[in-house]
Amino acid sequence: MRDLLLILIILASVPVTLLQPFAGVLVWQWVSLMNPHRMTWDYAYDLRVALIVGATTIVAWIASRESKYPPSTPPVYWLMGFAAWITISTWFAIVPAEAMIKWQAAIKIMCMTLVTMCMLTTRQRLHLVIWVAVASLGFYGVKGGLFSILTGGISRVWGPPASFIGDNNSLALALLMILPLIRHLQAVSKQRWVVMALWAAMGLTVVAIFGTYSRGGVVGLAVMLPILLLKGRQRLYTAAALIVVLAAALPLMPSYWFTRMASIAQFDTDLSMRGRTEAWTFAVRVALDNPVIGGGFRVFLDEDLFRRYVPDALTNRNFHSIYFEVLAENGIIGLILFLGLGVSTMMTTWRIDRMTRGRVELAWANSLARMIQVAVIGYAVGGLILNFGFFDFYYTLIALAVGTLRVVQGEVAGVKLADAAAERRAVAMGLRPAGGARADGAFGVKGF
Repeated sequence: MRDLLLILIILASVPVTLLQPFAGVLVWQWVSLMNPHRMTWDYAYDLRVALIVGATTIVAWIASRESKYPPSTPPVYWLMGFAAWITISTWFAIVPAEAMIKWQAAIKIMCMTLVTMCMLTTRQRLHLVIWVAVASLGFYGVKGGLFSILTGGISRVWGPPASFIGDNNSLALALLMILPLIRHLQAVSKQRWVVMALWAAMGLTVVAIFGTYSRGGVVGLAVMLPILLLKGRQRLYTAAALIVVLAAALPLMPSYWFTRMASIAQFDTDLSMRGRTEAWTFAVRVALDNPVIGGGFRVFLDEDLFRRYVPDALTNRNFHSIYFEVLAENGIIGLILFLGLGVSTMMTTWRIDRMTRGRVELAWANSLARMIQVAVIGYAVGGLILNFGFFDFYYTLIALAVGTLRVVQGEVAGVKLADAAAERRAVAMGLRPAGGARADGAFGVKGF
């Protein structure tokens, strides 16, 4: 039944997307973030739904009157440069067959990100993307939180199998990053029941992060929550809600959970942490031998090379760090482009923050910019010990930052044009002298 339902939804989305390309962007977000096909059991499980949706969206976008150019902002240029560079490094990959598979996934994400940037032209579209992202990843937060409560935290929370968020660590980081956008929707929603539902989703998502048993997720949460309080509105209510959630969730977790979290400090003796240091050592040595283009995607799969660089390694394994992942696979230049993309995104949100501060009509944009900042910080911190350099949602955040700047610039420009037109009318009516100075009285009429 699930297989049939998914097929019907995808087929129904095709004609809708051909008529309205932005609908394809929303379906793409749902498919790529939630991975609904991985919750089926039969013929839909391996169906390439993202390819179907992405190809339809691009064809419809090209044939439509939608803007064909993304905004001229630094993140766009960094993204295009990074996309070009991973293509070059894949051409010289040490493990070419496996590298091509990862390149296809990464370049697909980047292409759809650019298409999304082109079509994020209104506030309504921005918030539709946010709602789809929150519903897609928040589903696993609510589901995982309820699972942890009902099982007493004994079993780990996992994402959908064979997906970006299938691993417990990956799911933890994804849930960590979605928390700020849930908070943003709380800030801008008017209906009380929606606000309360989002508070519940936020609390359950925090419980789900604990339930993943991901040390990287917990470290990222510890760093991100104080920043979330500082950047958000209604800090007292938010702090009180988080204290209640933490006070309820932590006693729920079994003793093994606390033992696992405490092992973060046992860096030298914990086998998992030892494996990470071995992978990081391998990454650095690959980059030193291939500083320009790196070893290509999935270079760690070359067991002989791994053993040559790290003779005492327990086994060859993935990098478990977004930074070492990009460094080893795409070289120093790739890492510079990757970091530049993140820094330029943060600078874009700071610019939005400055432009909208104190402007009631743009309070939504100020809130969104701040919450994107928090989500990117969560990604940067959680990614220190997690392998997630090409995660869909991170690139969605970049698109949201670029789209928000475009909308804010348009609204500010519109206000300035309206003010200029009003000024000209006032001068023409004799209510205000040329040059902008008012006549006698506050309203240009003597005696007022």
